[in-house]
Amino acid sequence: MTALNEESVTDDSLRRTLGVSRRRFLSTCTAAAAGAIAAPVVGAAPALALSERDTGTGASGHGRSSLIPPHKRGIILYTVRDATGRDPLSTALPSGFREVFKQLSRHGYRQVEFAGYRQHPNAPGGANLESVEGARLLRSWLDEYGLRAQGNHGFIPGSWPLTSTDLDRFKQSLEIAGILGMRHMGTGGDPTSSSYRADWDVAADKWNALGAVARREGIKLYTHNHDSAYGFLLDGGPLDDQGRPTRSSGIRKLEYFLKVTDPRLVWLEMDVYWAHVAQYKFRTYTAHDGCRREQVFDPAGLVARHNVRYPLFHAKDGTVNTQHGQGYDMVTFGEGDIDYRTFFRRVGAKNYHNPMIEHDGAPSATDPGQSLEVARKSYDNLAALRARR
Repeated sequence: MTALNEESVTDDSLRRTLGVSRRRFLSTCTAAAAGAIAAPVVGAAPALALSERDTGTGASGHGRSSLIPPHKRGIILYTVRDATGRDPLSTALPSGFREVFKQLSRHGYRQVEFAGYRQHPNAPGGANLESVEGARLLRSWLDEYGLRAQGNHGFIPGSWPLTSTDLDRFKQSLEIAGILGMRHMGTGGDPTSSSYRADWDVAADKWNALGAVARREGIKLYTHNHDSAYGFLLDGGPLDDQGRPTRSSGIRKLEYFLKVTDPRLVWLEMDVYWAHVAQYKFRTYTAHDGCRREQVFDPAGLVARHNVRYPLFHAKDGTVNTQHGQGYDMVTFGEGDIDYRTFFRRVGAKNYHNPMIEHDGAPSATDPGQSLEVARKSYDNLAALRARR
């Protein structure tokens, strides 16, 4: 069977992603059975054979094997957005894309994910590098400092059906991604904010169509998701006064999206922090029969069932705080309570996945150097993750 690595995922291996997974529910309704089994999810990927290179179980994988190989350690530039946007004429700190790339390379990073292509107007290249010429300039700096662009949170058309203007802009985004050497291009938002199955069906049609356009350019189109995408899909039960379903089969919205999108065309980036927020927030649902049931979300389990569809992660950490609705406070990677060692061990395929460090609150109004220092600490903590202790 084809090994699961970024270079060798073929159409044949993707066709083998049809399978069956079962999720056990604990019923909290006294009239219901003690446990219930969800309907099979068609499209869940079975376990694929992994090479020694993927799993790290070969000669180089024994002992204190690093869970994240050096060439896979990345960061989304949103974390250091204040630095790329800083006026280089006003400070000695790294400013603009080129100097930030240089500093990130010194920290040890080998991959970056863009969050747009704007910087301070006084930085080399000017304010907006979202053009063919700007992409060539960015690529020259990436190559200069030994960095690879793996993705971008950029333009995904909001309209459906697509307008010719949106399609042209989307194709230009793909051209820029190709110049930058990206294998992936995506967005920072969920496919839809709706909880209704009909809206997720529409979103799936749109993403399948866009994914086909991206695939022709050799790029995997991905959606980055927040906590709400892991809430329960409303897909049955009594209808409300607008004719919409009010109850759930127990399948989560993003699980349904995985089921109804083409695995050859649509990919995902799990933000591990927001997935754990969802684990805290979305624990029970009202089943079609009116009973309340509990189902605790397992982020690593979802990835393991659909491993090939998750080429990217956001490695973002948090400390438990049950005094507010999210259940976590965001902190520097490696300083929180999310068990990344176990997460990365469970999902495996370490030469396929691309974890990108992120901290939304890294920039500081009072400490201009804070975000790059957060980047440094996060890199060190990511590099310190070992398969065994």
